[in-house]
Amino acid sequence: MSDLLLDAPRLTLPVSSDRDHVLGHETASVTLIEYGDYECPYCGAAHGITKEITRMFGDELRFAFRHFPLTQIHPHAALAAEAAEAAGAQGRFWQMHDVLFENQRHLAPQDLLAYAQALGLDLDEFMADLRDHRYAPKVREDFMSGIRSGVNGTPTFFINGVRHNGGWDLESLAEAIREAL
Repeated sequence: MSDLLLDAPRLTLPVSSDRDHVLGHETASVTLIEYGDYECPYCGAAHGITKEITRMFGDELRFAFRHFPLTQIHPHAALAAEAAEAAGAQGRFWQMHDVLFENQRHLAPQDLLAYAQALGLDLDEFMADLRDHRYAPKVREDFMSGIRSGVNGTPTFFINGVRHNGGWDLESLAEAIREAL
């Protein structure tokens, strides 16, 4: 197993509660980070798994999500990521994150606005954020940190800063986290 870790790319930008959206305690034994794309069907499948993983490991795990929109094949992914960040500016990142994954086939601008309204966001602020692409630099920063860390597809997971090269089904991911504990 240690030979595999030597070959695995490492996270170049450490997780920080100042820049990342994080669930769990900063002092957790294991940090799981996902680079994902809201329009990617594999990320949609992984979404339920990461929710279960965070439930299973409780205080032993902190989870962070970073944007990696594959805009060549997912034309709505970048704006959806910006919508999540705009919601985050109003304290609703994780709620929007869940809604986007639950509605992956409906990520047009009017859909994003409907989700913002349903979440009780300030719609004028939200619309201005999307219109001005206020959070595009944050999404780009996430994407570039992924490139520098060896991300080449979605979803890609890192466990305690090392890219997880195994399966991301519930059993495989849980086993990798148990090993890290």
